[in-house]
Amino acid sequence: MYDIVIIGAGITGSFIAHKLSKRQCKVLVIDKEADVANEASMANSAIVHAGYDPKPGTLKAKLNVIGNRMYPDICNELGVQYVKSSAFVVATDASESRILDTLKTQAADRDIECRDITGDEARELEPNLSAKVIRALEFPTTGIIYPWLVAIALMEEAVLNGVELRLSEEVLSIDRISQESAHKSSPDSCDSASEGYRIHTDKGSYECRYVINAAGVYADDIYGMALGHKPEFSITPKRGEYYVLDEMEHPVVSRVIYPVPGPAGKGVLVVPTIHNNILLGPNSHIADDKEANNNTADALSYVKESVKKTVDNIPFDKVIRCFAGLRPSGDTGDFIIEESKELKGFVNVACIDSPGLASAPAIAEYVTDEVMKEQFDYDRKTTYIHGKPITYMGALSDEDKNRIIADNPDYGEIVCRCCLVSKGEIIDAIRRPVGATTVKAVKKRVGPGLGRCQGGFCEPLVVDILAKELGIDKTEVRYDSKDSIILMEMTKSVNKKEEA
Repeated sequence: MYDIVIIGAGITGSFIAHKLSKRQCKVLVIDKEADVANEASMANSAIVHAGYDPKPGTLKAKLNVIGNRMYPDICNELGVQYVKSSAFVVATDASESRILDTLKTQAADRDIECRDITGDEARELEPNLSAKVIRALEFPTTGIIYPWLVAIALMEEAVLNGVELRLSEEVLSIDRISQESAHKSSPDSCDSASEGYRIHTDKGSYECRYVINAAGVYADDIYGMALGHKPEFSITPKRGEYYVLDEMEHPVVSRVIYPVPGPAGKGVLVVPTIHNNILLGPNSHIADDKEANNNTADALSYVKESVKKTVDNIPFDKVIRCFAGLRPSGDTGDFIIEESKELKGFVNVACIDSPGLASAPAIAEYVTDEVMKEQFDYDRKTTYIHGKPITYMGALSDEDKNRIIADNPDYGEIVCRCCLVSKGEIIDAIRRPVGATTVKAVKKRVGPGLGRCQGGFCEPLVVDILAKELGIDKTEVRYDSKDSIILMEMTKSVNKKEEA
């Protein structure tokens, strides 16, 4: 029996879990994926947008601005990287310049720092900016992060403080249960809800007083399970596809470059990452399938041609990977963050497309402090355990590296040559409070496979380490989901004498 069950362990669900972990309540998080932040929170532009773009009067406009201002302190407290990159929104003709006028006004109305410069002034700062650019707005408060690392750090801290996390577990149905069945799980639980919920998964059933539905592209389906009929909103997955350029000593741009936004969204961007890669994308294409996160030749060609409008000299010979992600776009044009009108205690946090990442910390506060303020009025915990940041050997001084290696030689054994990731870092990623159980989960935490060879050298070694640490056979190690088999079977036996 739980006070609150959160369905979805993406960036939004993780922020909500973290906030609730500071209160005297019993919380469970369920996600069908094998790791935290595995879907939309993994495959996106990784930008903390400044907040000038969303339509006035929307939750998107309100929460984007608040969330942007929260991120630097949050990342500092969690020990994850945040870079204040700045951004240009650029115009290439008079009609686009008029759109900049609107964005400039919205920025002023929202007290967002903005600088209006000419195309030539912009090119002095970004020499590879296209000659077609005639004007730019600079937004210095734009930031870049690795969203999955933020979500993992949030969830680790939540778990250290009593939140339960169940991954690789899919919700199959949701029943309403009577007040008599929904007994309080803690003395401080409140009595506001008139009913509770029984959530059935492929691995068990759980009762709770409140449900927070943060299920991404499946949020409408989850809500429909509880309602017993089609909900009033629907989610259409929109696929965005990207190129990733190899890490460069001098990246093609140093700040985010946006075209002027259009009906389909913010457009195709050029985005520097924390580790000096460059992202090119996304497009915006309606997907028929909520699992259709595959790349397509047409979309990648569109991305390639579109970025040429804003940035010259893009080294496409440096492409090391392509990927795609699905955005949970709703049919209302805004976030849906509210208690259901039909189901008391059932909170929808749905249609969280762009700027969902930038808004996520503010969304968590909005849910707990406004939407469900009375119901979630649990006492604060008097003690709270803070998580331990991940140790990245590449970020340390030689003196600190030598000290750590002297204490644990595994940190001196390099597994990933592209990103210089050690065996010790990989073992730590597996042993952490929300430890990695797949190759992809190790990659997300400490980076083996993110570099030029994309795991060509290090992946077999990561498989070996995972098998040993998890106490399983190598054939049981998965890249990600239960179906992502890496090794099928032994193809030959090795004589023990020859092996020695």
